[in-house]
Amino acid sequence: MSDAYDYFKAHAIAATQKARALPFGRDKQKQRVVARVYHLLAREAAFTPNVHHLDAFRAARRLERQVER
Repeated sequence: MSDAYDYFKAHAIAATQKARALPFGRDKQKQRVVARVYHLLAREAAFTPNVHHLDAFRAARRLERQVER
């Protein structure tokens, strides 16, 4: 396993737990999408080099910051 896989997997778990804690609504849906993106990035990072996932990771972080507001 690569470092990127472990990093993305940790983010996916944290995002899933955060989504479970949110009340029903738009923010919960967005947080679930963020968790799915991190999970997909983790799966892809297991097979390809780490550098290719930086743009997708940054996009997921931006979306997660929007949920926090």
